[in-house]
Amino acid sequence: MLHALSLILASFLATIRDILPIILILGFFQVFVLRQTIPNLKGVLTGFLMVIAGLSLFLVGLEHALFPLGEMMATQLTDPAFIAPEGTGAEGLNWTDYGWVYIFAAAIGFSTTLAEPALIAVSIKARDVSGGALDPMGLRLAVALGVSFSVALGAFRIITGTPLALYMVFGYLIVIIQTVFASKTIVPLAYDSGGVTTSTVTVPLVTALGLGLATTVPGRSPLLDGFGLIALASLFPMITVMGYAKLAEKKTLERMSGFVSALLNKDQDNEVQTDHGADLGREDERGLQSREDPGRDGEHSHKLGARRGTEPGEDLSGPDA
Repeated sequence: MLHALSLILASFLATIRDILPIILILGFFQVFVLRQTIPNLKGVLTGFLMVIAGLSLFLVGLEHALFPLGEMMATQLTDPAFIAPEGTGAEGLNWTDYGWVYIFAAAIGFSTTLAEPALIAVSIKARDVSGGALDPMGLRLAVALGVSFSVALGAFRIITGTPLALYMVFGYLIVIIQTVFASKTIVPLAYDSGGVTTSTVTVPLVTALGLGLATTVPGRSPLLDGFGLIALASLFPMITVMGYAKLAEKKTLERMSGFVSALLNKDQDNEVQTDHGADLGREDERGLQSREDPGRDGEHSHKLGARRGTEPGEDLSGPDA
């Protein structure tokens, strides 16, 4: 108990030392540059104390839980007794024998990204700024898929011993091509998404996984091969976010096109019904006039016959005359 309290106290003092420059800079600009008092000073100080306490406890948990847990999982998943066929030593393992490692790496990358506080905050701000056009959960899922793939790919890189630069160059070529064709409004958000996802929750577990793999896989160096997963985890979310934006834009255009087509078809049907109704109305009007004045046609016929009787040379006696 005393040992745990001493760890928390040491972490608390270290956190105060790290947070103090931020407090001094914010206070200096507020008082001497902006020349304004700090609004709600009591609430601000209470918030800083909560930040210091939270970071202190988080660092203790990080050092004594997350890092050991990640290294332990990597060690157990790469144990030859777990993954090797009967009678096969560690030297006889192939990269295809580490299937559970790839699955675990993808799962841990996906789950930690969804729980990342910085990503949650950015996705909510993106929704507010875009007026609801961007779905926060859709953005988080796109980033999580990118991190999931990148961590699994990073585990493959450590196991195979291939150079990190090969993956980074190829990945950034894809990012450059996507940047050219993507909507200009999504590119900055996609770039920022790659940064915010590698934060308090993702970094400890992913780093511990990389170091654990590099320590247990034969022929790998923790210094040369254990790091680099965070770089990949920052790269691939940019690809998936821009891909998600392109797909969402395409689906939106399809929905708008279907909506416009439905409106045009409805207008055409209304015009046909209007023309048909007008024709029926004219026919009904003529029939009504005939019923209201039945002698009009007879009178017209009588006058026509009278005119014809005055024409010269016409035989009026009829066929019997």
